[in-house]
Amino acid sequence: MSANEKPQAMPLGWAVFCLVFLLGSMICSVVWINIPIHINLLASISVTLAVAWHNGKSWDELSDALEYGGKICIIPTIIMMMVGVLIAAWIACGTVPMIIYWGLKLINPSIFLVTAAVICAVVSIATGSSWSTAGTVGVALVGIGAGLGINPGMTAGAIISGAYLGDKMSPMSDTTNLAAAVSEGDLFDHIRSMMYTTCPSFVIALVIYGVLGMQFSVHGVDSELVAATLKAIEENFVMSPLLLIPPVIVIGMAIKKYPSIPTLLIATLVAALLAYFIQDRSFGEIVKTLDSGYRVSSGLPQFDTLVNRGGLQSMLWTAALGILGMLYGAIMEKTGLLTGLLERIKPIISSVGGLITTVIMTNIILLAATASQTLAIVVGGRVFVSEFKKKHLLPQVLSRTLEDSGTIVSPLIPWSLCGVYMSGTLGVPALDFVPYAFFCWICPMIAIVYGFTGKFVWKTGEIPSKYTYDDER
Repeated sequence: MSANEKPQAMPLGWAVFCLVFLLGSMICSVVWINIPIHINLLASISVTLAVAWHNGKSWDELSDALEYGGKICIIPTIIMMMVGVLIAAWIACGTVPMIIYWGLKLINPSIFLVTAAVICAVVSIATGSSWSTAGTVGVALVGIGAGLGINPGMTAGAIISGAYLGDKMSPMSDTTNLAAAVSEGDLFDHIRSMMYTTCPSFVIALVIYGVLGMQFSVHGVDSELVAATLKAIEENFVMSPLLLIPPVIVIGMAIKKYPSIPTLLIATLVAALLAYFIQDRSFGEIVKTLDSGYRVSSGLPQFDTLVNRGGLQSMLWTAALGILGMLYGAIMEKTGLLTGLLERIKPIISSVGGLITTVIMTNIILLAATASQTLAIVVGGRVFVSEFKKKHLLPQVLSRTLEDSGTIVSPLIPWSLCGVYMSGTLGVPALDFVPYAFFCWICPMIAIVYGFTGKFVWKTGEIPSKYTYDDER
């Protein structure tokens, strides 16, 4: 089978069985028997391979599917590891501790969650990457939140909400460009269209964070702990404006549209030089920190918890889980197990509301089945593009819907690449932050409401659009 050839659909029952096994084993593990999630995914891969073999797939075909999954997870895995190294470098050079230091001094606890979401949204729009945002300012904000006595799940939820707004809206985001391309639309038509679901969703999320923040005040902060944390930072790190150079480099290179890997490499190298010259750390100490993470024993456990993190080794758990998830998704895609399932969904899309709801639910299923927002956007988009054409809807309606689900919901799936990355990077279990990532819950709901009310769901000729499905292109 060629790379672009659509796999022959397998019987629906087998596809459902594979998905039920995956979801059931994950739920049972979390609720009852506490099997490591890696083993759940490995068992699901084994079951899916056995099902495909039983349905006539040769080992060569299955091997090709595994190889395909390996290829598409190489770059994300490298980025995960490099972010681990970057976090360690930014802590060792003092960038993260300095942000924590001034955050504890200046940010009012009652508006912290709102502030965290807005800061991450701005950085993510500038960089086009939710991952870079979480791995840099997100890590610092988790530290500030801990110092202010705020629930880590709430903090991580606010960070993720802001980070995924930018991941969705930035013209430099890979998913933003991918959704427009898959839908055969124009990038900036797509971004304008997304404002109608994104802006109200984020405003509602900020209101909720504001209400949640009312329970926190300066009077509820452990002033002695904050003072001790500030003193520990002063004793272990030299404060200097030069420590802001690494984040400036990341944002500047992102704006200039440099690729992620060289951007992370340069930001890490500069941070390592700052650690050497400003913090007076030895070459050997810096190299060990990049591999195993920053380590200090200050006598203040809370401070040690904030800064003892990062390093290449710290991301191996997350990277391994991401690899297994992508392998599972590749098998489901390339053996035709997903094809049969998706074909059965099409009959319920007679109305526009039904169509948009089906795209969103399909993408959620794809996220659970493939662990990849990229696969969800590509497969979900190509399955339904013909239905949008039949209804004469503009391409940006489909591309927006793909992002309202495939991009935004991805961190809510604990075993997806995005879910495991956010959990590993922020140091907060997925089940702790999922309830508080309000933007990621609200956005698909608003998209469904628009579908059934007809609001901001445009057909050909209703608004100016660079491309329409009636064009011969």
